[in-house]
Amino acid sequence: MTEALVLGGGGVGGIAWMTGLLAGLADTGQDVTGAPLLVGTSAGAAVAAQLGSGLGLEGLYARQVDPARQAAEIMAELDLEKFTAEIGAAMATADSPADLRRAVGRMALGARTVGEPERRAVIESRLPVHAWPDRALKIVAVDAESGASRILDRDSGVPLVDAVAASCAVPGVWPPVTIGDRRYVDGGVRSVANVDLAAGADRVLVLLPLGAAEPFPSDHPLDRAVAELRDRGAEVTLVVPDEASTAAIGPNPLDPATRRPAAEAGRAQGRTLELG
Repeated sequence: MTEALVLGGGGVGGIAWMTGLLAGLADTGQDVTGAPLLVGTSAGAAVAAQLGSGLGLEGLYARQVDPARQAAEIMAELDLEKFTAEIGAAMATADSPADLRRAVGRMALGARTVGEPERRAVIESRLPVHAWPDRALKIVAVDAESGASRILDRDSGVPLVDAVAASCAVPGVWPPVTIGDRRYVDGGVRSVANVDLAAGADRVLVLLPLGAAEPFPSDHPLDRAVAELRDRGAEVTLVVPDEASTAAIGPNPLDPATRRPAAEAGRAQGRTLELG
């Protein structure tokens, strides 16, 4: 039976929650981190790369809860009301999801953010290993100008750090990432978790730190992708934060202070789950 682990977006709080939840599952004998296919979007790209590093779950969990081991993150304020208004303005002039992706890309290219080198250093510090893993890992990013999706893997010729940085480039918050002569933004602009990329797997576990709602109109919406996988006979399980985990992640999932509480809440939640 082929298994896939699909990890959605959710900022540093989401990274911590997913890491904790996976550790909690392992605590009850349900370690799913050896899945032969990993699909990562935004925060999920970072977690997927961490899982492929060879560092065990306890080590990864410690990197979320121990200040001495935490990555050197940059504080960012995510004003969801303002962000939603900007996206709404872009949607008002978009005739299709592709038009919207281009509009979001234009917004990202024009935003004032930290520099690319500074942001890349953050991603480097998140990843225990900077080489692609041997198993299948798909990381999603979106071309800021064309709006086209790009699925990055070890055969793409793109360094793992750049692939993760591109997928984590939240529009208007972090700088679009330069790969070759193109610039890329967050893979969540394509879909919240890009579950369709798990096609072919018999069992699919999807972790959604910010819930199941799509942040943008999508050609590959979560509900349709899940339905299509199930129609093909796959067993698909979606996990979203429970009440305690939602509170721990808080209103600003980009705040590095969310890491320890989100990881601890995720671990507690993971211990209550039965995947079957």
